[in-house]
Amino acid sequence: MKERTATESTERISGALERITFHSEETGFCVLRVKVSGHRDLVTVTGCAASITPGEFLECTGSWHNDRTHGMQFKAQHLKVVPPTTLEGIEKYLGSGMVHGIGHHFAKVLVEAFREDVFDVIEKNPERLLELPGIGRKRMELVSSAWVEQKAIREIMVFLQSHGLGTARAVRIYKSYGNEAIFKVTENPYRLALDIHGIGFKIADALAAKLGIAPDSMIRAQAGVRHVLQELSGSGHCAAARQELAEHAATLLEIPFPVVEAAIQAEIAEENLIPDEIAGRPCLFLAPLYRAEVGVASSLSRLSAGSPPWSGIVAEKAIPWVESQNGITLSASQRDAIRLALESKVVVVTGGPGVGKTTLVNSILGIIRSKQMRVTLCAPTGRAAKRLAESTGLEAKTIHRLLEFDPQSFGFKRGRDNPIATDLLVMDEASMVDVVLMNKLLPAIPDSAGIIIVGDVDQLPSVGPGCVLSDIIESGAIPTVRLTEIFRQAAGSRIIVNAHRINKGEMPLKDEGKELTDFYFIPAATAEDIHDKLLQVITQRIPKRFGFHPVRDVQVLTPMNRGGLGARSLNAELQGVLNGKAEPKVTRFGTSFAPGDKVIQTVNNYEKEVFNGDIGRIVEVRPEEGTLTVDYDDRLVEYQFGELDEVSLAYATSIHKSQGSEYTAVVIPLSMQHYTMLERNLIYTAVTRGKKLVVVIGEAKALGMAVKNHKSHRRMTKLAMRIEK
Repeated sequence: MKERTATESTERISGALERITFHSEETGFCVLRVKVSGHRDLVTVTGCAASITPGEFLECTGSWHNDRTHGMQFKAQHLKVVPPTTLEGIEKYLGSGMVHGIGHHFAKVLVEAFREDVFDVIEKNPERLLELPGIGRKRMELVSSAWVEQKAIREIMVFLQSHGLGTARAVRIYKSYGNEAIFKVTENPYRLALDIHGIGFKIADALAAKLGIAPDSMIRAQAGVRHVLQELSGSGHCAAARQELAEHAATLLEIPFPVVEAAIQAEIAEENLIPDEIAGRPCLFLAPLYRAEVGVASSLSRLSAGSPPWSGIVAEKAIPWVESQNGITLSASQRDAIRLALESKVVVVTGGPGVGKTTLVNSILGIIRSKQMRVTLCAPTGRAAKRLAESTGLEAKTIHRLLEFDPQSFGFKRGRDNPIATDLLVMDEASMVDVVLMNKLLPAIPDSAGIIIVGDVDQLPSVGPGCVLSDIIESGAIPTVRLTEIFRQAAGSRIIVNAHRINKGEMPLKDEGKELTDFYFIPAATAEDIHDKLLQVITQRIPKRFGFHPVRDVQVLTPMNRGGLGARSLNAELQGVLNGKAEPKVTRFGTSFAPGDKVIQTVNNYEKEVFNGDIGRIVEVRPEEGTLTVDYDDRLVEYQFGELDEVSLAYATSIHKSQGSEYTAVVIPLSMQHYTMLERNLIYTAVTRGKKLVVVIGEAKALGMAVKNHKSHRRMTKLAMRIEK
């Protein structure tokens, strides 16, 4: 071995990997500490490897470089990874947490028992593990299946990296496609964009190019057309104008217009896209969204037919009875609403905060339950269901739990053939429900039953496609109650008063005087000023003046994800200030997670029963096992590190993600940076999330713009027309 002087000549070095200083799952770049024979100290090696584990033996080809900061390093052009052969290396390799079920202790036991044959035993004769003390059949099966899975995942990683792709999502690809992963991806790389969370069209397109798929091929054109429509559905649209879709796809793909037209025709022939018209314009729907709209309209028509099961109840007797039972006096609008609900099978109740929606629903439930009718309560999220249960004193479930998700069939057990046993279903927070979920819920309600749809139509529409609540109201075909009168006890809250002012296009009232109130506007001149004041308010002023906990009680709601005042940037800062010293940390998909961190689920995961928008706290990180546990309202959910692209930090979240949730205190940064997002329903939704305190920190101009701007971008849907018909 040569002396360690900087030289450009190519050399080979080899040795056992002791420690991984850094490894990027996206690029494969790594900084490694390697035990090389002939060198007293560990050697720093930099290079690229798809997957790497301490204990492995490395063969590197490259050259020595003297780095100013880090000293002498070996820059490897080629890095070959070989399974370890020494007992010490094998033990380090198995104990690294790479294989679930094997930690440091068990790795030592395995190596002592089977020596150099340990890999063969795990792979070919796992039954022999039962010879060891404390190893039952369950542990043996776990280790054996984890070994097979790990081997397949490494093959996928090497395949992805050899085609210039990051390897971070290899676990997810394996979970979706199993041992056929490489064959399936090679056959049609565009399926990755459809099937794998976190892999978009651009990544799949780059892989397709590496695999030699022509830019103007039909497989690429069809995938591109569907991608454009899916992007639009991600913004809430159920359809797109045909001409605009074709133009957009041609620009994105940089291919001739006739090829795109042919791809659209092929997608229609394969029934992936459905042609239709909205207001006389030719449109295209993604097939599932078209079926969902048609299904919702047909279910509402079916449920509206006939008399309600409680049709014998006389409103003029029932209203005084429920007032005396509950010790309340209902307003004229609430009495009218009860009359309407008692004579209709399907009814919508809408209105802002403090207008008595809860009192109204409780009164209707009291009257109907007094006749021994079965009632069922549900809401889209766990938090909304919990609030509904607290306000009614009855059991309330999430829609997913009510419909009984079946992981085997990946569908719901409840539906048209197996309806919910109920006479009345009450659904709260209906503005959050997208057209696909609504089309799962309505068929599960029996023909004879009624449904009360409760929600605030002035809030942001659902995160998923459609604007179901406003479309139902707009159709004019479903009896609707709109409550507008603020009740006296609610009028004492500045949050409620200001929410209604914002909703009417008026500026919120400023806090006057020295007494503590529940709504503050703190003016700031620039984005930097907003940023500094926000950190001060969360870490010092709110805890000191109100006694609220900065992590548990305070939620930052921001209009955007990107930018200096976006959720991503604020999360990194707030994590550092509020939980920076927590250990052990794990970094995946560009984010570090540690015990005590507040996190939000960003996609629906039916198997874990956690859904988009659920917020929890990390209670444990287990690096050896490659798992961490999150507590969602006293329910513990385990994630493998490879699944952490499903969660994000949640010290700050986008206002869209906050729907259906309530927080003790809400802090809202508003800057002209956000001008594309500044709309009335956005700021109104944010303000109505705060229970005890709302603090808006921002430029007065930005607040004014948000309050005045009511040109909410209309989503492309046809549901209102379908219901009307």
